[in-house]
Order: sequence, then C-alpha cells, then structure tokens
Amino acid sequence: MKKLGILLSGRGSNFEAIAHNVQAGRIPAEIAVVISNKEDALGLARGRQMGLTTRFIPSKGKEREAFDQEVMAVLREFQIDLVCLAGFMRILSPYFIREFRGRILNIHPALLPAFPGEEAQRRALEHGVKFTGCTVHLVDEGVDTGPIVCQAVVPVLDDDTAEALAARILKEEHRIYSEAICLLLEDRVRIEGRRVLHKR
Repeated sequence: MKKLGILLSGRGSNFEAIAHNVQAGRIPAEIAVVISNKEDALGLARGRQMGLTTRFIPSKGKEREAFDQEVMAVLREFQIDLVCLAGFMRILSPYFIREFRGRILNIHPALLPAFPGEEAQRRALEHGVKFTGCTVHLVDEGVDTGPIVCQAVVPVLDDDTAEALAARILKEEHRIYSEAICLLLEDRVRIEGRRVLHKR
C-alpha cells in the first residue's frame, strides 16, 4: 500500500477531502502521517480525531532547511511515497524538493500560471477575469510554478465576492486533488519538460 504524507498549517479542508477518499477506497493509499508546523492547526486536530498519526514540528525561529530536515526525517521514518501539501504555509527548500522531486503535490486556487501566490481569488476578481479555478501541480523550486497535473475551471459571477468565489473553487479543489493523487500513485502520468501527460 502506497503511503501519503500530509503537510498542513491550518484548517486542512483539502486534507479532510483526501482522507475521506482514502477511507472510501477511492485513493489507493493510506495516510501514514499528518505533519503541521502549527500546534493549533485545525487539520492536526482533525487528523487525531480520525485516528491518524500526527506530528507537530515547530518552524518558528528555525532556518528553512533545518526545519525541512526535521520534516524529511519524519517522512523517511514513515517511508512516504507522495507528499501532499494541504494549506502548508511555508516555501520548501531546494534540499526538500531535491529529495522528493516529482513526488510533492500542491493545490492552488487559480488557473496557474495566472495569479500565483496569496489572495488569488481576490486578484482574479480585481482583474475582471470571467473564469478562474484551481490547479494541482508538482512542486519545484519556485512558488506555484511546477508542472500542472490537473485543473478545474470555475466561472466568475457578476455578484461574486472573494469569499463566495473561494467557496466554489474549494469544492473543485476537493475533487481534483484526489484525482491528481491517483494519477501519480497509479503511475498514469509522464513528464515531458513542463508538461504532465496522462497515460491512456
């Protein structure tokens, strides 16, 4: 059975969606460990409630690579096959990415490469786009710049607020993150340059 490692910093709604799909047998893996750099992260509490193994690794006051080495030690301990970032509010060091290259997934609430970084929904509204959405991508050394695995389109409504738009995007996030995990776990993708091609 393949093993997932979840990294989160907050409420972890994408983690919960992944966990429910694992429990339902829709993702062919187990969640081996849930790690957070925030002791009070709701996602960490939810992981405990689900009976999952959780670890709090404080990041405050630590050099980025030193913290990443602590996280990496736990991921190795549990022999993690795929790392899933679920609202993990830290940029991973090149060291971390080298160690897990091609095996780290992240989700972003915009159609990358548009609106990388924070407040993507607000910026989409301000730019007046008619469609936005979400993207699951492999993590590289940049911020939201890695090869794209899956995307979902969400229409922007005339009376949308950033909160309303974010809520509709989140529903799609929950759907496509699990799809992307399955694609990688089942070796149904190949990477050519920046393109992630789905095998038939």
